[in-house]
Amino acid sequence: MKGAWDRPVERAARLLAGLVLFGLGLAALVEGDLGLDPWTVFSEGVARHTGLTIGQVTVISSFVVLAAWVPLAQRPGLGTVANALIVGFVLDLGVAVLPTPEALAGRLAYVAAAIAGVAIGSGLYVGAGWGPGPRDGLMTGLADRGVPLALARAGVEVTVLAAGWLLGGTVGIGTVVFAITIGPLVKLALQTLRISPRRPRAACAGRGRPRPARARCPTSPTGRTPT
Repeated sequence: MKGAWDRPVERAARLLAGLVLFGLGLAALVEGDLGLDPWTVFSEGVARHTGLTIGQVTVISSFVVLAAWVPLAQRPGLGTVANALIVGFVLDLGVAVLPTPEALAGRLAYVAAAIAGVAIGSGLYVGAGWGPGPRDGLMTGLADRGVPLALARAGVEVTVLAAGWLLGGTVGIGTVVFAITIGPLVKLALQTLRISPRRPRAACAGRGRPRPARARCPTSPTGRTPT
């Protein structure tokens, strides 16, 4: 995360907005009732047997996943911890506030809005540069240990999906559509919303060559850069 601490207010605003949008997207998926993403299938399944809410299970599982970072030598960032704390809370709030559509068209609209919200939210909070979410960090940690990233992602998500389904989590067409579309949409969102690090000044005024680090442009006796 080198160079990710300039513009902290902008980064914090993007991080918070992204996590709220991400959580609301998951809530819309729950309310659409056409199938959830793999991790929320798992959270719903566990919630059915524990008396906890889906959001509470999401928070707990986030910190359990973070514990798995330790043997993988992954370091969480501020955004990682914020993700673990905020997304589950917003998920529960969204489920409580969002109206439940009855018509199929409304439910399909919720699925579409959910996928867009999760993708844009991911672009905002990951693009802030303060660390990935706990689950993404787990997959990149496995990749750093030699497991192909696609295989790591598929293995983890299929495992939690199967466990959640066996526990009673909702699997359906929404699950399939989410799995197919979320990867390319998150990639596009990251390309669009990522905060690029500031570049050093390219050159002294009136000169076409880069200025070395820590070097000062020569000045005239008046204090102005000569042209």
